[in-house]
Amino acid sequence: MQSDVAVSGNSITGTLTKLTSGQLVTDWGEGYFLALKFSDFADGLTYEDVKVGLSPSQGSGLVTLDSDKNGVFKITNKDVQKFVVRQEKEGVGRRTDYYDLSGLTLD
Repeated sequence: MQSDVAVSGNSITGTLTKLTSGQLVTDWGEGYFLALKFSDFADGLTYEDVKVGLSPSQGSGLVTLDSDKNGVFKITNKDVQKFVVRQEKEGVGRRTDYYDLSGLTLD
């Protein structure tokens, strides 16, 4: 599904291999998927305070992380889509970070 995926600054790089079968394909159709594990939230935030997703998305928009802090996202246009991380907590404020996907290789 993927190899050598890395996040550096505001860029995500690595190689994604097209999936043509399996549960992700059953749910979302054939394509390229990016799996990410999230950790180390700043300012005392927990996973419940973080929403992640792609802009533009395939319909899911930003979703709240669950307790395993893992996510899988369908990449349809790496040169147009951005990966979005929105952190928000009362008393702390809101922060939105955008990550460039153009460095991904679609194999």
